[in-house]
Amino acid sequence: MKPDDPVIARVAALAAEMVVCVGFCEDGGDVRYNAAVCVSGDGVLGLHRKVHLPAGETAAYGPGDRFDAFDTPAGRIGMLIDYDKTFPESARSLALDGAQILACLSAWPTSVTNRAPRIAQDRQSRLFDLYDQARAAENQVVLASSNQTGVMGGMRFLGQAKVVGPGGDVLARTWSKAGLAVAELDVAAEIDRARRILHHLDERRADVYREARG
Repeated sequence: MKPDDPVIARVAALAAEMVVCVGFCEDGGDVRYNAAVCVSGDGVLGLHRKVHLPAGETAAYGPGDRFDAFDTPAGRIGMLIDYDKTFPESARSLALDGAQILACLSAWPTSVTNRAPRIAQDRQSRLFDLYDQARAAENQVVLASSNQTGVMGGMRFLGQAKVVGPGGDVLARTWSKAGLAVAELDVAAEIDRARRILHHLDERRADVYREARG
């Protein structure tokens, strides 16, 4: 579907005063994108196309080519989809664009190649939590992470939705079952408090960092 599809308009209407981010398969004409849209009752606020595609997705989707933050009633938001959050540059790009909240939408499964008897022992489970907390802490922003639950085909999805504060602390989470992770906080005040002494974005040394090479 396209961002102006009636289904997305219906989600926006249902969102009313809330700000809601939801994933969808975007029809880009000759190419499809693994995409996410952010809406409120006012309509579409922002769009993100997944930039980092793992090997299993490259045959189905085209990659996005940018990370942009956008203003919403809840604060300035940037979105990441799944594998995007593995790369620190993704979240950092959004933080540099003024994002106060990172909305991370995922369908993140347990390890396919090295299965563990319990989710708590699973490598992908540990990485999912690690990335969520690291991306929030290193950028000193609030991160809201959603994830699919249950089993589909041969994949078992982790759940582990959570809200992470700008210090990297998990403020609310769902563990492996479906549910809502709910945290009440003043986003701007929490970020100001985290950046009062050490302000990571201002204290970067971009002049000494190595640039990516093609």
